[in-house]
Amino acid sequence: MTLIEMTVCVRGIGERFLSLLKELGHMFIFLVNAVYTIFRPPFKFKMLLRQIRFMGSKSIVVILLTGSFTGMVLALQIYYTLRKFGSEAMLGPAVALSIIRELGPVLSALMVTGRAGSALTAEIGIMRITEQIDALTSMALNPVRYLVTPNIVAALIAFPLLTSIFDLIGIYGGYFVGVKLLGLSSGTYFSQMELFVSMEDIRVGLYKSLSFGVIVSWVCCYKGYFTSYGAEGVGKATTSAVVTSSVLILIWDYFLGSVLI
Repeated sequence: MTLIEMTVCVRGIGERFLSLLKELGHMFIFLVNAVYTIFRPPFKFKMLLRQIRFMGSKSIVVILLTGSFTGMVLALQIYYTLRKFGSEAMLGPAVALSIIRELGPVLSALMVTGRAGSALTAEIGIMRITEQIDALTSMALNPVRYLVTPNIVAALIAFPLLTSIFDLIGIYGGYFVGVKLLGLSSGTYFSQMELFVSMEDIRVGLYKSLSFGVIVSWVCCYKGYFTSYGAEGVGKATTSAVVTSSVLILIWDYFLGSVLI
């Protein structure tokens, strides 16, 4: 590789890095603006309730299905691992801790991202390309207050509730496999869980679900709000929102888990 080619390569890497920093800064300012409008009246309660229904109640079916089969598969795999060590009695705590601390918040957030986050990005993106957002601005109305703030608050309410449902269904899915199919004692399953699962574990899952709610609503609203014009732009924004949110959920889960461990 010649010196000129190396220079072009380094310049390209530098331009991409600076572009990424600019995008991150833009996203951060967007989030700060949205959070700031939460504490400025008037607040749109009707829109908030609509978004809670959209993110929460309409996602219950997918959460129930995902939670039940996650608990069942987890119990099945953990049981055969514990049996090699003669520790089948620890199946309950193993399933509960895995779901409450990790799988519940993460899988719930990923499911809601795929179902509600993508639709949210597409909805705001269509409003952008049809100039409805520009119309709000021309009427001296803050589009962030109407389109972004209710979604962030709704996510802060809906995500912990959906995660709680996921945890409960997942634990009972593990109960069905461990007790009804594999013959473990029902008392052993729940008594050991009571001994080893603490409120700190539940708080960790709660903190994660709250942070994931902010990430998903923030990224999806941002991608839709600044989408490029045309149907192709909306499609790219929706894909980018789902992928970015999913990756950030997994990355943030690691860092949050390393702090709250």
